[in-house]
Amino acid sequence: MNGRLASFRGPSTPTSSPVQRQPTTPKSPARATETTYHRKLRAGLLELRGITETWDDLVLVDGLKAAKSLVDTRTELDNALSLIQDRRPRTRIVGPKLMIMDKRISELDAVIAKLQKQFRRMNTVIDTLEGLVTEAHKNKGWHWVQHEPLWVTWPLNKFVTSLPDILPTYHRELIIHMELVEVLRSHSISFDDSRNAITKWAEQLWIEVSGWEAKWEDVCAAEVDRWEGS
Repeated sequence: MNGRLASFRGPSTPTSSPVQRQPTTPKSPARATETTYHRKLRAGLLELRGITETWDDLVLVDGLKAAKSLVDTRTELDNALSLIQDRRPRTRIVGPKLMIMDKRISELDAVIAKLQKQFRRMNTVIDTLEGLVTEAHKNKGWHWVQHEPLWVTWPLNKFVTSLPDILPTYHRELIIHMELVEVLRSHSISFDDSRNAITKWAEQLWIEVSGWEAKWEDVCAAEVDRWEGS
């Protein structure tokens, strides 16, 4: 069809110069005709990206807000008590602040529970994609799974065997955030220790180096057809 269409691109009058065709990039058979394996892999990759985005929202929005409010409330209580000359706690001052602090600790516990859920979802998606490889082996053959590029250069097996590498990163961050909640839970924590805990909470150093954005977003943009429009 490209050859037929090319005839319509030429000049309307004869010319001694040959018609110049525009160069085209040939598409691989896999790119031209997607299979259910292409679609399921893309869906799995998009789900993983969505999980990691939810993770960041939980840590950097919900969790960070609760942690900062907890520390601010403790600081306000310490400042208020320091103004009392006899140094005796006043119920009308301490009670409301303790209620706020307890609520913020409950919010941090809820964030941890949600992060655990996201981590389980990551594992489930990767398990599902590993099952997809097994299915493809049976229906498409070993060579297709191991060597046939899906869209550009990566075969199905390379995608699926590489994905589990992100799990230790998110597991380490989960453990770190669980430990930080325990640090912040103590009402006797110093202001400096609180500030350091909040800084560490927001850093997510493991994810910064080896998380989805660092390791997979560029790969998917280059290797997965229609990724940017997904």
